[in-house]
Amino acid sequence: MTHIPHGAHLIAGLRVKGASVFAASPATGPVHHYSEGTPDHVAQAAMAAEAAFDAYSATSRETRAAFLGQIAQEIDARGDAITRVGAQETGLPEARLIGERGRMTGQLRLFADHIRKGDYLDRRHDPALLDRQPLPRPDMRMVQRPIGPVAVFGASNFPLAFSVGGGDTAAALAAGCPVVVKGHPAHPGTGELVGDAIAAAIVTCGLHPGVFSLVQGSTHQMGAALVTHPLIRAVGFTGSLRAGLALFDLCAARPDPIPFFGELGSVNPMFILPEALAIRGDAIAKGWAASLTMGAGQFCTNPGLAILIDGNAADAFVATATAALQDSAAQLMLADSIAAGFRAGRDLVAGSAGVTTLLSGDSAGRHAAPCLYEVSADTWLANDDLAHEVFGPLGLIIRAKDAAQVAVIARSLQGQLTCTLHLEDGDMAQAQSLMPVLERKAGRVLANGFPTGVEVADSMVHGGPYPASTNFGATSVGTLSIRRFLRPVCYQNLPEALLPIT
Repeated sequence: MTHIPHGAHLIAGLRVKGASVFAASPATGPVHHYSEGTPDHVAQAAMAAEAAFDAYSATSRETRAAFLGQIAQEIDARGDAITRVGAQETGLPEARLIGERGRMTGQLRLFADHIRKGDYLDRRHDPALLDRQPLPRPDMRMVQRPIGPVAVFGASNFPLAFSVGGGDTAAALAAGCPVVVKGHPAHPGTGELVGDAIAAAIVTCGLHPGVFSLVQGSTHQMGAALVTHPLIRAVGFTGSLRAGLALFDLCAARPDPIPFFGELGSVNPMFILPEALAIRGDAIAKGWAASLTMGAGQFCTNPGLAILIDGNAADAFVATATAALQDSAAQLMLADSIAAGFRAGRDLVAGSAGVTTLLSGDSAGRHAAPCLYEVSADTWLANDDLAHEVFGPLGLIIRAKDAAQVAVIARSLQGQLTCTLHLEDGDMAQAQSLMPVLERKAGRVLANGFPTGVEVADSMVHGGPYPASTNFGATSVGTLSIRRFLRPVCYQNLPEALLPIT
C-alpha cells in the first residue's frame, strides 16, 4: 500500500499547515509537498515544549523508559512504510534503511535500559554534620536535572539514526527534556512517519503532547528562529561545518547563550605504520577502498586520509587502492546539494598545487564516483585546504619522509571524530609515541580497523575536539550522550517532599 504523506507539521499532537509549501526531491518515485515552517510555527512548538517541561521533567525514570520503548514499538509498526519512503527519498538500498531503523530503535531501547539503572544521574549525598567544628555541615544532595526544551536538527546523511527519532532526540527525551525537531528537507516523508510514531507513543503513554514537535522546512530562516527562540535551552546538530558554525554563532550571540552540541566534520586520518604496511599493505588498501566508498562515502567517519612513509611498500599500497577503487561504480548520493558539495571539494583538491590525481571518475548529477589523490607531506602541511573534509568517496594519500614527519602530521591535525592506527608488533614503539598526540586529537582512537562502523554502546564516543564537534566533552552516540541535556543541581537541607523524583 502506498503511503500518502499529510505534509503537515506536528506541533503538540496537532497537524498544522502553513501558507507555503516546499517540494521534496526524491531519488525515485512521486514528488510530494510539505508545509514550509515559519518562525511562528517554531514559536508554537517551543511554547508547547515549555508547557510540557514541568510535568515531563518530573516523570519517573520508569515512565520515560516505557515511553522510549513505546516509540521504538511504534516505529517498528511503521517499518515497511518507513523503508519504502526512505528508499524513494534518499536512494539508499532497503537493506541499509532496515539496518538503520534497527539501530534507531535499538538505541531507544538501550537508553530506556540505561536510565532505569539511574547511574547517569551521578547522585551524590553529603549528610549533615551538625556537630562538626568549627562550623556544622548542612545536608547536601546533588543530582543531574533536565535543562529544558531541546532543539534537534535532522541530519542529511542518516534519515533515521541521526534525524527525527535519532540519537539527539532519544537522548533529550531520556534526560527528561521536551524536543522540537527541524526535519531535514532531503527526507521529509521519512521524518513525518517517524514523527507520527513518536506522537502515537505520547498518546499511548498519556504524556503532555508538547513533549515532541516536528516542524518541516527548507529555509535557513526557520533554523535561525529555532536556535534563537528564548524557550529553547540547548541544540543538537549533525551536519556541515559551515551550517553548524552559523547556528553555533547564533546560540553564542543570544542574550542568554545556550549550548550547541554540533557534530560538524572530520577527515578521520589513518596512520599506516611501516611493518603493517609491509605485511598487510594490500589488505589495508582494499579495506580502505571499501570503507571510502561505503554508502557513497556519506559517513561522518569516512577515513579520508591515509598517512604512510614513502617507499616501495607505499607504492604497492597506492597501486592496490587505486585498482580497488577503479572497480567501484558511481553511486547515488542522498541529495543534489550533497553531490554538488562533493564535486566542489573534489575540484579543490584536484586543483591544488602538488596534488597528483590517481583516480577521478565521472561524477554527474546526483552520482559520485570514487576519487583518489596523493601528495607529499611537505605539500599537505603547507596547504590547509587539503586538511578539510570532502563529504563523499574521496581519499587522499599523504607520503611522509620518515617517522618524525608522521609525528609532525599528527600534531598538525585539527580535531577529529576518529584516528586510526594500522600496526604490527614491530610498530609498537612508533604507535606509543603517537598515542599521546592522537588521543588529544580525536574522540575515538582505533587500531587495525576502519572507523565507518559506529557502535551504539555505553563506551562509544562520537565527538571530538573542534571542528569535529563544538563541545569536546560530549558525544552524540552512546549512553553518555544523555548527559548533554542535564545539569547538576545541589539541594541543601531540603525536606524529602521537595526533592525531585530520581
